[in-house]
Amino acid sequence: MNNLVVPVDVPKEKTDLYRANFEKATGGSGRLMLFAGDQKAEHLNKDFYGEGIAPDDANPEHLFKVADTANIGVFATQMGLIARYGNQYNQVPYLVKLNAKTNIVPVDEKAPLSQLWFDVDDVISFRQHSGLNILGIGYTIYLGSEYEHIMLREAAQSIYKAHRQGMIAVLWIYPKGKYIKDEHDPHLIAGAAGVAATLGADFVKLKVPYTDGKFDVALLKEVTEAAGNTGVLCEGGAKVEEKAFLQELHDQIHLGGTRGNGTGRNIHQRSFNEAVKMANAIYAVTVEEKTVGQALKKYFN
Repeated sequence: MNNLVVPVDVPKEKTDLYRANFEKATGGSGRLMLFAGDQKAEHLNKDFYGEGIAPDDANPEHLFKVADTANIGVFATQMGLIARYGNQYNQVPYLVKLNAKTNIVPVDEKAPLSQLWFDVDDVISFRQHSGLNILGIGYTIYLGSEYEHIMLREAAQSIYKAHRQGMIAVLWIYPKGKYIKDEHDPHLIAGAAGVAATLGADFVKLKVPYTDGKFDVALLKEVTEAAGNTGVLCEGGAKVEEKAFLQELHDQIHLGGTRGNGTGRNIHQRSFNEAVKMANAIYAVTVEEKTVGQALKKYFN
């Protein structure tokens, strides 16, 4: 079952293109394995250089090598970075991240605002003249920020324009600001999932819901129900051991009702060969209906 629902804002003449992009991104499964490379701006070099991080990750080309070699749904990063490496990696399925901000200014010092770097028209032009395999767009909203109204409007307009061009649209929604007491609050995350649905997103990447600092897959039920037919992706988080990561991902999908994952550090912080193995294992569990044991046996034994 691929869970494909063609939004009504996709024009009839773009329906086939939308279907094709959705099918490519999800491998026909309706589940999205999103390889996140937008952290080059969001997290600066903290996630790419240092203790516990493979030396390969210091060079941004590492991201493209992994995306080009491994099984992935889409590689999400900023358009400028794609422009620097697109000629060498022109077969990668891309998702263009439209906005970003650094993490230099603490949230408790100033409410977060992340505005468009490029709009959808720029992405369409870029796709046409580059010939790259661009399947969709992405946008981050900091719900609860005093500037949320700016991001909500930009996200709404971007999703509408993307659908009008037959592309898929993915949101990152992270509650942040002085009024947010717990970013992992299940009820709050469910609210964010509902906002993604009202904006018309195909998928939304959210934080993992916790109670008392612990993950319980049952907490995802409220989140996935609130999202309706917008697919929920849980963020990958900090790098952890392969089996633990894959087991939580499997439980999120099969017990919690999520429809994929958005993973960055748990892939790219590994050496090239290990990163490819990890991406392939994540894809196997997410898209190919493999068990954790099957994925580990195929790629790590």
